[in-house]
Amino acid sequence: MQEKGTISIHTENIFPIIKKFLYSDTEIFLRELVSNAIDATQKIKRLASLGQYNGDLGDLRVEVAFDEAKKTITISDNGLGMTADEIKKYINQIAFSGATEFMEKFKEAKDANEIIGRFGLGFYSAFMVADKVEIETLSYQEGAEPAHWTCDGSTEFEISEGNLVERGTEITLHINKDSEEFLSKQRLQEILDKYCRFLPVPIKFGTKTESVEDGVDEEGKPKYSSVEVDNIINETNPIWTKAPADLKDEDYLAFYKELYPFSEDPLFWIHLNVDYPFNLTGVLYFPKLKKDFEIQRNKIKLFSRQVFITDEVKDIVPEFLMLLHGIIDSPDIPLNVSRSFLQADSNVKKINSYITKKVADKLAELFKNDRKAYEDKWTDIGLFVKYGMVSEDKFYDKAKDFVLLTNTAKENFTLNEYKDKVEAVQTDKSGQLVYIYTNDPSKQDAFIQSANKKGYDVLLMDSPIDTHFISHLEQKLEKTSLKRVDADVADKLIGKDDVPEHILTEEQATKVKAIFDKAINRPAYKVELESLNPDELPVTVTMDEFMRRMKDMAAMGGGMGFYGSMPDNYKVVVNGNHKLVSRILQDENEDVQSQLAKQAFDLALLSQGLLTGADLTEFVNRSVNLI
Repeated sequence: MQEKGTISIHTENIFPIIKKFLYSDTEIFLRELVSNAIDATQKIKRLASLGQYNGDLGDLRVEVAFDEAKKTITISDNGLGMTADEIKKYINQIAFSGATEFMEKFKEAKDANEIIGRFGLGFYSAFMVADKVEIETLSYQEGAEPAHWTCDGSTEFEISEGNLVERGTEITLHINKDSEEFLSKQRLQEILDKYCRFLPVPIKFGTKTESVEDGVDEEGKPKYSSVEVDNIINETNPIWTKAPADLKDEDYLAFYKELYPFSEDPLFWIHLNVDYPFNLTGVLYFPKLKKDFEIQRNKIKLFSRQVFITDEVKDIVPEFLMLLHGIIDSPDIPLNVSRSFLQADSNVKKINSYITKKVADKLAELFKNDRKAYEDKWTDIGLFVKYGMVSEDKFYDKAKDFVLLTNTAKENFTLNEYKDKVEAVQTDKSGQLVYIYTNDPSKQDAFIQSANKKGYDVLLMDSPIDTHFISHLEQKLEKTSLKRVDADVADKLIGKDDVPEHILTEEQATKVKAIFDKAINRPAYKVELESLNPDELPVTVTMDEFMRRMKDMAAMGGGMGFYGSMPDNYKVVVNGNHKLVSRILQDENEDVQSQLAKQAFDLALLSQGLLTGADLTEFVNRSVNLI
């Protein structure tokens, strides 16, 4: 049996899906209906500019009102309105977008892309919150008759003669019982602020009280009185719609404070403005970051034609720039039909690459034009730069010329400058260049001093991203490795040929090791005897560089969970050439030998903050007894 046919989609089947499941959040209804009203207003302006409407435009605006007693919300505009036939065409035919048809008809017009609507579905979001929806409308067309449309959420509607006497449209929602939360001034204001605060046509929502100067009093001082004025909730020309040449620093800072009122001033900003091969405008700010930079995410807001869409922009903005703040607006970013999230598209990748390039160019410009100011901001900028270099090779290729390495003396160097600084002293016997770093200068101070005595420079690597940045540098820099300053004793950090001579016999070395093994008696601490410079510490506690780094990465969530679960293991390096070792060997009292060894070991732990609690108390008491 073989049969062919056409799949039938009935309105009564698809309508509930549109009403209930098309939009992820019911509050979206207000954004959609206000956007439609904005479109109607923009269209009449466009027709007037093309000479196809010669009437008086009047004071173009959109108004949102509600009546808690009647349980209604009304969105009205004085845009181009509709005829009864247009209602049948644009409202009764689901997914027939008047915006799409308008743009096609007037695609040569300069600002046709200002129209917001795309899919012809936004109107039906009203039924998520309303039992009944009414439309009162009067078309701009000469001789048009007002029309009234009503629908109770079923597939049946009614069109009759309307009551409007002026051009425009008025949509009234009769709010259902489950959605009465929206019959609140505060709730509606909240939604309007979220989605509509930068729409290009004034939006009125009730009134507000303002104080105005009203003459002077008997003493000649100005008097003030309170007046009710329209509450316009939006800024119709936000800074990202303006040319950078028309803006001052104060404008950018004021806008930042408007977006993030409790934040410190940003370090600097980038104004995005491109119209080919895609349209993109916006302003991205570099904020001052905290150490815990994870909490800074989701601060970039995505708009489409000045309508807020989302603050989830991970596909548009590179991962490492998710720490930025600001606005991105593009009509070319593909959205799903509910305008709630992005869809995969080649333009998204192009925009992502463009933003990366703009940021790299801006940083390079700052570095080149005013290095001192750049260095002053490095503590904050460095996190972005290092994160970007680890995340994207293209960014690394640009940033390698303006990334800075900072040493414990707070001096800054580019990668090439630092190589020139340390190459002569910090190259080992195999020709490998070794960079030494600290992630905690206070705890590792003794190690830093020992390294400095040998003429070694120590880098400061204490930001949250440095664990990954260090490993990335080793992959990128030729014949270069990085070692934490406490990964070994200073004499062993960089392998040289000039190793100090042994002063202990083999028998003495064996005896010293046995004394320390017995005194320490901890499986996690492995004792090794080394012949070091007599001026070095008698005992040093270190952790292998590889193992410590893997543990650091595991702690940062770097995919090294296996190492994170392994117990800590340390190497206890006893300096066989130190005078304390000679004293231990000379003393015949085993108890004194053990106490001296334990004291030297605990002192090494104390210098690194590893001695706490009862062990610290025991150390203090032992010190008193030895004295």
